[in-house]
Amino acid sequence: MQISKKEQDDIRDQLLAEKAELNKRVSSIHLHAKNPLDADSAEQAAQIGNLAVVSALESEAVTELSHINAALQRLESGDYGICASCGEPISIGRLMARPASTECLDCAELDNPG
Repeated sequence: MQISKKEQDDIRDQLLAEKAELNKRVSSIHLHAKNPLDADSAEQAAQIGNLAVVSALESEAVTELSHINAALQRLESGDYGICASCGEPISIGRLMARPASTECLDCAELDNPG
């Protein structure tokens, strides 16, 4: 199954929109992290806990950005939509739902059973 030019354009637009949103989130996290800690030690403890959560969110966003960039690169190179595990085409439904997918649904379920 070949992905049409319109489907590729739609997926590219979706990936670019997700990329922009994630970049905005990472920038916001960096801006928030520059704020000094409160002088009150109880408040500092809460802020440090918040920083740990924010750091985990940033790490998740950076990982997702790398997946999106890889998907955009596959679109440009013509390798997009082919399962990295079995070499079969990934369904357009899966690609529209998860545009950074590298595996078809069958292979993804084998990797993550249950």
